[in-house]
Amino acid sequence: MKVFTLNSNIELSNQIVQQIGIEMGKSSITRFSDGEVQLNIEESIRGCDVYLIQSTSQPGNEYIMELLIMIDAMKRASANTINVVMPYYGYSRQDRKARPREPITAKLIANLLETAGASSLITVDLHAPQVEGFFNIPVDQIHTVSLFSSHIKRMNLKDMVVVAPENAGVRRARQMSNILKVPIVFMDKKRDSSDAVKIDIIGEVKGQTAIIIDDMITTGTTVTTATNALIEKGAKAVYACCTHPILSGPAIQRIQQSPIKEVFVTNSIELPDEKNIDKITTLSIAPLIADVMNRVQNNESVSTLFTN
Repeated sequence: MKVFTLNSNIELSNQIVQQIGIEMGKSSITRFSDGEVQLNIEESIRGCDVYLIQSTSQPGNEYIMELLIMIDAMKRASANTINVVMPYYGYSRQDRKARPREPITAKLIANLLETAGASSLITVDLHAPQVEGFFNIPVDQIHTVSLFSSHIKRMNLKDMVVVAPENAGVRRARQMSNILKVPIVFMDKKRDSSDAVKIDIIGEVKGQTAIIIDDMITTGTTVTTATNALIEKGAKAVYACCTHPILSGPAIQRIQQSPIKEVFVTNSIELPDEKNIDKITTLSIAPLIADVMNRVQNNESVSTLFTN
């Protein structure tokens, strides 16, 4: 078993190998004068089961190209298996044709990984479950509901409800409500004739501490709009859990200006210093990923890690 990392999330990769108890594989990444990627694996991997860690956060296209080139290098270096670990699977929102003449880019990324030579994929909280079906290789998806639930339990909050901010997140919210043994609240967003967003809240939130759970925060519109609606309906406090902190555009400013108490995120995407604000708390998924990698390597069940 050998673990290698590329440039997207080096800190998380180092945490993972520390959890496993092995050293990081030796490789180098350089650029030609015209920007082309050049990779070199600096140790033998012949016959080894290699694990390659790379998220596809910004600049996503650069990181995808690095990943594909490294997979090809490993295949040509006679690795036994090439297991791709993508904490954040980019382009996962483009999982269907929402309008005519649109691409299904999540499927394209799956095809590229397979064609390059990936043997399996380990990823965290896919935006849409059907993305797993785009692959013809094994896919192990890590779920962070238990991680967030454990953190919230330690906070000893009272009078909690779990909130699904969108219809697509109902399953995730229901899992958390079952773990915390608290009620669940649904939010239904509609647009009127003037294109303004109207939110209907299904469930009682007055006097409650609301916990919003979602898979990603991009521009912050959904989480801050949901927070304002919950406060208007009488919620005494609002927290949010989000696996992938993309935080593009005005997201940081919106979170700072909103009445939300705190946002819990994971380090599936490495946050630069300017995005580390007081309202954002990062929980590490390194122990979870390391556990799954060990289970894959030892041919043990991954699903029992989450069902139990």
